[in-house]
Order: sequence, then structure tokens, then C-alpha cells
Amino acid sequence: MSFLYPIYLWFIIPLTFLLSKKRDIISNTHIVIMLLIILSLSRPVIEDGVVDKSVESANIIIAIDASYSMRANDISPNRYEFAKKTIELLLKDNPKIDVTLIAFTQNPLLLSPPTNDHKLITTALNTLNPKYILTKGTSLKNLFKKIATLNNPHKNLLLISDGGEESDTQGLKELLEEGNINLTILATGTQQGSTIKKDNGELLKDRDENLVISTLNPILKELTSNYIEVSSTPESTAQEIKNSINRYKKEIRDKKEHSYIELYQIPLFMALVLFFLLHTKYIKYLIILLSLIGISANASILDNYHLHQAYSSYKNGEYKKVQEYIKKIDTSSLESRMILANSYYKLEKYKRAIATYQSIESTSIKTKQKLYYNIANGYVGLKEYSKAKEFYIKALQLGEDRDSRDNLKLIFFKESEKEGKRAVQNPKAGGKKSNHQNQKDNMQKSKEGKSSSASGSSSSSSTTQSKHKLHNHKKIDKLIATKEEKQERVPLSSKVYDLINKGYIHETKPW
Repeated sequence: MSFLYPIYLWFIIPLTFLLSKKRDIISNTHIVIMLLIILSLSRPVIEDGVVDKSVESANIIIAIDASYSMRANDISPNRYEFAKKTIELLLKDNPKIDVTLIAFTQNPLLLSPPTNDHKLITTALNTLNPKYILTKGTSLKNLFKKIATLNNPHKNLLLISDGGEESDTQGLKELLEEGNINLTILATGTQQGSTIKKDNGELLKDRDENLVISTLNPILKELTSNYIEVSSTPESTAQEIKNSINRYKKEIRDKKEHSYIELYQIPLFMALVLFFLLHTKYIKYLIILLSLIGISANASILDNYHLHQAYSSYKNGEYKKVQEYIKKIDTSSLESRMILANSYYKLEKYKRAIATYQSIESTSIKTKQKLYYNIANGYVGLKEYSKAKEFYIKALQLGEDRDSRDNLKLIFFKESEKEGKRAVQNPKAGGKKSNHQNQKDNMQKSKEGKSSSASGSSSSSSTTQSKHKLHNHKKIDKLIATKEEKQERVPLSSKVYDLINKGYIHETKPW
């Protein structure tokens, strides 16, 4: 159970204080009535599955330049931070648009596939740290080629960039035409330009020790008539972009939305009963009314009972019984589908577990991360390590997670071991296991799929927070030779940054 307006619950504190003082029964009953009304106003609900709804929306691809030149501060606080803030405000004011998010330098990196979950887009954007991006140049050519391969029904591209050093206007226009890309540009930079500060505070210089001055590339204005220059604030800039993208063709599509069972009637009804008990003599009519309401509430009470029994069976390791109780539930919910998937996993029915996890829709970032983690574990059970790696990376894109990171290391080791590319140390003397043997043992434990069980209580959070753990949380020493333990951890997987940093050592003219 959750509350749609939890802020009202703060009013319970002073009323509870008043209730603790000695008063006559009528005064205390009035305070209880007020408490029940406050509970009703806070809108308690139980999530009641997902429903299809037809909505009208536009689809846009947002590509943000993450190259080194975007650190220039001719736009305050710098070009990149201004662009990020503008995107966040644009998403906030346009809740109905579907967004695909791409960050690019020399190489484009897909941060999020098409979604109208703007919280997920914002999280992906904030997770990317330019500090770990090594490529310094900007390639619009590679970006346009990547977008041309996407399956978006309408390739409406919002390009946010200072333009870099590209000069082939005609070649870029041909790529836009061949890819059927409808281009809008937000030019993040000025004609005067600016120097660029490095992390240590020094000004950036080229190989000849000359100061680097990054200016806005005029080629951007030649690529499209939908050209926008940044305004004085991100708010006004977001408004200009909004006016521009309103011309995009909107389409009717089916959207999955969460529905809820409202529970506010229960405390409100109890408040009315108490009020009438104090101030009327017609109590017999209330009994009749109570019986009628009990009939309509019977179905939901049974669902809650079956869900509670499923929790208890799961705690006791009776996973087949869990499935029997879930089948008796009339209205599927997040909690019921999650515990059903967990039971499939426990029974090593990994394909069913994966399919059930993938059928669960949630707007909660933490829940999405746990779903990706559990799906990855299911693919490990099937020994499909490439797919497991993909979902571990997705989980890490939503935030740092020790379990996902450690399991991803195991996957990388397994692949390297298969290909024979990893050096293995010789066994130590004294009858101890070699590092290679220890690593194999760790991987074997990973396959066994040890998992944390959901608690036996009927709290919904107990199931949504359960994650099947493939190992026992101990540090995997010497598994992968890396300096990661001595440095600040990168929020995204290092493999993700490898994609955007590919080829950075061969850059000859990064500016």
C-alpha cells in the first residue's frame, strides 16, 4: 500500500499528541474521526496492475554533445550543464512525448531507447559523467549514421551541440536526407567562444602549447532551417524548443498505465460510522449499510488473503504453492507478478521467470533496476551470458549496484576464459587453490543462483525489493586486473564508457 498525497500524514502528529492526553471519550472519538479523515485525504492505494490507454504523442530523439568543448563556459555554468538543464525542463513541460536519448562525441552512445518515462531519461542523463569521456572531438557524421539505423517511426532529431570541427555540409545534408531525419538544432555556444578549463584548473592547450578557443561552428546553421540559439536561461530555451517541436506529427498509440485500487473510502467510512454513533440514534441502519459494503469488498479481501498465503509459502520454500495461490488472485498486481517470477526462478524455470519479469511495468527506477538484475540472473541460469551482460549493464545505467557490478565482472571473466585471452596464474604451493580455480568456483556459485527470499509479511515492498543474488557479496579479489578499487567508482559501467571512448588515442585534430 502507498499514499498518493503523503504530505497530509504530517497532520497526524499533533492529533496523536492530543489523543495521548486524558480527555473524555467523546473528545477522543472526535480526534479519532479527524485522524481517519486525514488518512482518507492522503489517498491510500494498492497498485492494481497495468491497463492500456490510447494517447496522442510525438516521438523525438535528443542527441546531446558530450565532447570536451562542451565544458566551455561562454554559456553559464558551462555548455554541457546548460544543455542538461534545458533537457530536464523540456521533459517536465512535455510529459506526453516519447524520447530517445543519445550522447555523442566521435562515437554515439544510446543512453535510453524510446520511452515516455521521463524520470528514467533524466536518470540516464545525470548518470553520464563527462569526466570519464576521453574522446575530445565531435562527429555529426557518425551520429547521423547511427540515427538512420534506429527503428523510430519518425526520426525527429533534436541536436544539442556546439558543432565541433566538422566542415562537410553537403555530406551531412545527404546523410540527413538518406536517413529521413527531421533535424532541429539547439546551438550551444557563441561566436566569440571561450577557453576551456581542465579538471586541475589549468586552461586547455593544443599540442603546440597554444590556448584552445572553442567557438560555435557556423556549419550548424546551414544544416537546417529549424535552428535555435540558446537564450539567457534554460527555462526560456526549453520554451523555444517546445514551440519548435510542436510542429512534429503526433500519433495515436497504446500506452500502458498503472491503475490503483482506492482505499480512501475505508477510513472515510469509519469516520462516518463513528460520527453517527456519537450523534444519531439510527444505528440499526448503519449495520445494514455495513453488510452491503462488505459484499462488494469481499473480492479484494480474498485477493489480499491469497497474496499473503503466497508470501508465506515463498518464505517456507514451497514455490509450487506460491503459483497455486497467485492463480487464485483475480486482479494481477506488481507484487503478485514479482513473487510469481521469483518462484519460477527458485524452481530453475528460468525462461518463465524472465518472461514474467519482462511483463512487469513500473515507473519506479529502483524497481526497474531490480527487474533488470533479476532478468540478467535468469539468463545466467540459461548460460546465455551475452544477454545477461546486457541486462547487468542496463541495471548499472540506472544507478550504482554492487551486485550487478560484481556479477558483470564474473560474466566478463567467463567470456575471456572461453576465448582463451585471459592470463592465468600458476597454482600456489602448499596445496592451495590457484586464482583460476577460485574464479571457477565463484562462477559455479554464481550458477547456483543463491537468492534473497522475500519476507513473509504482506508488505508490498518485501517482494519488489527482493533480488536473486548470484554470490555471497565477498570481494572478488584478482578476478579482473583493474584500478577501479583505488579510484572513485564510475556510475555507469566502464564498458559503457568504452563504447563512447573508442578510438580516442587516434584523434589527430580533436578540436
